[in-house]
Amino acid sequence: MSSGENTGGSTSMRAWQRMLSGRRLDLLDPSPLDVELEDIAHGLARVARWNGQTHGEFAFSVAQHSLLVEQIMGLLNPALSSPHRLYALLHDAPEYVIGDMISPFKAVVGGAYKQVENRLEAAIHRRVGLSAHPDHKLKATIKKADKIAAYFEATQLAGFEFKEAAKFFGQPNGVSIDQLDLSPLPTLTAQSRFLDRLAQIMDDL
Repeated sequence: MSSGENTGGSTSMRAWQRMLSGRRLDLLDPSPLDVELEDIAHGLARVARWNGQTHGEFAFSVAQHSLLVEQIMGLLNPALSSPHRLYALLHDAPEYVIGDMISPFKAVVGGAYKQVENRLEAAIHRRVGLSAHPDHKLKATIKKADKIAAYFEATQLAGFEFKEAAKFFGQPNGVSIDQLDLSPLPTLTAQSRFLDRLAQIMDDL
């Protein structure tokens, strides 16, 4: 059934995504009960960062980016708590169903995308025992790590000049490239590593 197919004579559009786990995830009113961790790992490992415009045999997936951001958060603050690490690892988790939209296009689409993203984020966080959203301070810290990750991805994988990347993402203060591995991973490897790290952090909560 396509996303625009009518059922039973109704003119309403389908607003749910069928997951491989068998769940039906309502995109407009998502329930934590319909969020499966395996679905998140599966989806994020198959979503490409930079719209796939990266060097390497494999795409650099959102799953691998999420692991990178959590690693950078830990490098910036070695005493980072498990809940904060979990927020960092899941910072792009809604993209397992809505995909990775590059920032310039998000700005064009506007508020509707953000509303859907926020509702999915809340459902995902509640599924793993977190509050719906991180507080402003933590969100800013995650954003800093996210921009550092973006800087290195841009310069190492996506063809950006260093000066250009610094203009858009800032200088990656506090982290150096030799501390990171940005080699794009095969899909199943990225999926497995994301799910394993998720389980490790949740065990420490």
